[in-house]
Amino acid sequence: MKITDARVIVTSPGRNYVTVKIETTDGVHGVGDGTLNGRELAVASYLEDHLLPLIVGRDPDDIEDIWQMLYKGAYWRRGPVTMAAIAAIDVALWDIKGKVLGTPLWNLLGGRSRTGVLVYSHASGRRLGEAVDKVLELQAQGYKAIRVQCVVPGIEEMYGTPHADGEAEDATLPFVERGWDTASYLRFVPELFRSVRTATGPELQLLHDAHHRLTPIEAAGLGRCLEDIGLFWLEDPVPAEPQAGYRIIRQHTTTPIAVGEVFNTVYDCEQLVREQLIDFLRMSIVHAGGVTHMRKVAAFAEIYQVRLGCHGAADLSPVTMAAAAHFGIATHNVAIQEYAPHPAQANEVFPHEWSVKDGYLTPGDAPGLGVDIDEHLAQQFPYARAYLPISRRTDGTMGSW
Repeated sequence: MKITDARVIVTSPGRNYVTVKIETTDGVHGVGDGTLNGRELAVASYLEDHLLPLIVGRDPDDIEDIWQMLYKGAYWRRGPVTMAAIAAIDVALWDIKGKVLGTPLWNLLGGRSRTGVLVYSHASGRRLGEAVDKVLELQAQGYKAIRVQCVVPGIEEMYGTPHADGEAEDATLPFVERGWDTASYLRFVPELFRSVRTATGPELQLLHDAHHRLTPIEAAGLGRCLEDIGLFWLEDPVPAEPQAGYRIIRQHTTTPIAVGEVFNTVYDCEQLVREQLIDFLRMSIVHAGGVTHMRKVAAFAEIYQVRLGCHGAADLSPVTMAAAAHFGIATHNVAIQEYAPHPAQANEVFPHEWSVKDGYLTPGDAPGLGVDIDEHLAQQFPYARAYLPISRRTDGTMGSW
């Protein structure tokens, strides 16, 4: 069996997605996701101009060798564009292998480690009461873990919350976020979570994302203030540049720490994992070189009792969610999976077997990934340029996004 064709499909059914479709002499095809939010066409170009020509004519069974060729052969390594492009090809090859062998991907990865992957959904509001109500709504739907974000009083717009104009959180239209104030945030977040915990009771798992906006000592103080809440994790309290900053946080609080949504290789987390400065690693399959590399990341993290909670925002296509479902079912130290429902049009463009029920994600038993792309329907949703928001502090200086 040889690869006869490999192409990129860019479509925007509610969000922009980059998909690779690989076809073989046996008539079996596979799909992989290469979406990099806000930089989609950079990945598409890297695939079309550099990587896909290298794999046509090769044996799709040789997944490890193809991965090493794409990673090492270009000399220039790592980075989100490179690793997302490699991931798209890698996942498509795993999809082909599963279809040829007539078995789901999770079976190729060693079989089930669990019956379902715990997921967390997002509850957010422009006011504290609105955020609490959203948490209760999701809890009633069966979610057992919920990330909570709320606009801080006095701040006009904030990450992960509905916007003042009524647009959904993380809208694809560009806007500038203004008015960030760390002191106000640090005063408000403990109040937010005390209210949520009082409303939900002790058993619901609560998560929060600081989105790289604190200093290590500020994050340490917040973590200490939230210890009695019993957070599942505090995510991205500071940028992991330098990683030694996490040592300061670790020395001052027992609140579990998660980081790594923007990591691309095992080298990005090596110190954090080896020194046990974090509890959860947030790398996603699509941004970390695919299933082949994520298996190695997970094995390394397991040695140091670090668990995985992969990024899973709606800007990653249903193809990546399928891969995450198979990976999570099979990988022992996967603790949780982020889940943000995709736009309805995206679910139509990418029919899939995976499902979320009662707070758990399951991949299904279809051979390969159990997901595909409707190319005819995809053509009806042309690419629409979009940018991530920009964060500015009250004094006008640029903040971390």
